[in-house]
Amino acid sequence: MAQVSIRYIVDDVAASIAFYETHLGFAIERDARPAFASVTRGDLRLLLSGPGSSGARAMPDGRRPVPGGWNRILLTVPDLKEEVARLKSAGLVFRNDIITGVGGSQTLLEDPSGNVIELFQPAGH
Repeated sequence: MAQVSIRYIVDDVAASIAFYETHLGFAIERDARPAFASVTRGDLRLLLSGPGSSGARAMPDGRRPVPGGWNRILLTVPDLKEEVARLKSAGLVFRNDIITGVGGSQTLLEDPSGNVIELFQPAGH
């Protein structure tokens, strides 16, 4: 599979690098702090665009890209309850409790800028 890139607008590139490296197992690919960094995990490349990056520039109508929202990356984990306990013990913020449906269980974790990461455990695991 080819590498997939996703861009997140972040408030603080250094804090975002630390979050993704420390808690979710990403590795730094490119570090251009304070404006930009890219981190990778497997075939996923996450572009972290800070306030000084080209990805965070205002649109012609004046609107600015901002962190947060509901679009998200999804990371599959083998044991969701264990992963949530580990991350909560590190003081990380979740938007909800674990919910379970026909496809599996999920919860929504926030990065330091409020961007969402869905942690997902497929049904039957």
